Amino acid sequence: MPGDFSAKRGGRPGRPFLRPEGIVTYYVTSPPGSCSMGPAMLFREFQRISPNRDLLPRHEGLGVLFHHSGLGFGETLARMLLPESKVSYHCLIDEDGARCTLVPDEHIAWHAGASNFLGRSRCNDFLLGVAFAGDTYREPLTDPQIASALEWLDGRWESRQWSPERMTDHRQVSPDRKKDLNPREWERLREAISVHFASRPGAEVPSPKS
Repeated sequence: MPGDFSAKRGGRPGRPFLRPEGIVTYYVTSPPGSCSMGPAMLFREFQRISPNRDLLPRHEGLGVLFHHSGLGFGETLARMLLPESKVSYHCLIDEDGARCTLVPDEHIAWHAGASNFLGRSRCNDFLLGVAFAGDTYREPLTDPQIASALEWLDGRWESRQWSPERMTDHRQVSPDRKKDLNPREWERLREAISVHFASRPGAEVPSPKS
């Protein structure tokens, strides 16, 4: 399973919009007749808190590390709830866009293992872990999965001063050990994130440090 072992309800799903230049933009719209003081949540979200987490120190939340789980949604949830699995993500996204919170943002999930990003090791400490159910080498990410990931990012992007440069996947932070996401699917996700947040203020990438 790509997580590291060592260490439709609620509205319409996001729909892809093909821009003339060939870039796919994933956008979401509120359910018909809705009137809300805040943005509507279009994908079902629920909690199943995993025992596989560290409460302290507080998670730094500097960016996001994306995975695929290698298993179906239900199978992945069951495994994340087993203490002996010693693995967890902050969020798991099903093929229909439904999301499960497994570890609160302020706690450290056990998802990265030996890893390095932005000149730092121990990515668990500063990158939130988001996993897509399934295997991106067998099946591509679904449009609802990408739209749901954007919705999840929407609620955190500006308050945490994220930028596309703060987004990565397991393959890039642990190149000798991991291969998720499929590079083709990572490029789809990266492009969707870049387009969706193009007009948002972002953080400067920090200088590398150990």
